[in-house]
Amino acid sequence: MSWTKDEMADVVVSCFEPGSSVNLGIGMPTRVAQRIKPEQDLMIHSENGVLGVSGRPSSDEVSPTLINAGKETVQIAPGASFFDSSLSFGMIRGGHLDYCVLGGMQVDAQGNLANWMIPGKKVTGMGGAMDLVNGARELIVMLSHFSKNGECKLLRECDLPLTGKEVVDKVVTELALFQVKKGKFLLEKLAPGHKIEDLKIDEDILEDMR
Repeated sequence: MSWTKDEMADVVVSCFEPGSSVNLGIGMPTRVAQRIKPEQDLMIHSENGVLGVSGRPSSDEVSPTLINAGKETVQIAPGASFFDSSLSFGMIRGGHLDYCVLGGMQVDAQGNLANWMIPGKKVTGMGGAMDLVNGARELIVMLSHFSKNGECKLLRECDLPLTGKEVVDKVVTELALFQVKKGKFLLEKLAPGHKIEDLKIDEDILEDMR
């Protein structure tokens, strides 16, 4: 069976070193905050100016003043801090984030990421993704394996506008965990019940590392 979104988040969490700083992009990556165990001692950064996010609040704890970069309400861990955007992006651009987890539309074998627009469709802008893909020490992309048209999103070469070039380190889909290195998708883990043929990735850019 394919991994659920929560199981995908668990796979992402397994990639983190204890005591690390992590930025979570909007959309699917926000689930990661809810799957982190306290003993991992992770510090979650949100680019709108919060260090110490700790998942979603319960209905009686919701505060409209506590939100992440996607305008979703969040909980705050003890010891959290708040700051303006200039300091937040100083952390990102200064290389002070260990990991960043972003969603994506396409990833290719060179580690290029397209995650912000489809030509011809209205978009509001790239946001902080351009800074995050270059500022974090390791970039993990979390996305569905296939498009609505059934096409694999892990490609030889992206054909959508890029967010960053040669920036992706790992990819997590509902089917597998990959490392992206030297022009190939290196398969580290496959979801239960699936075969490598289910991935629909060209053989010359896929290598089984299990």
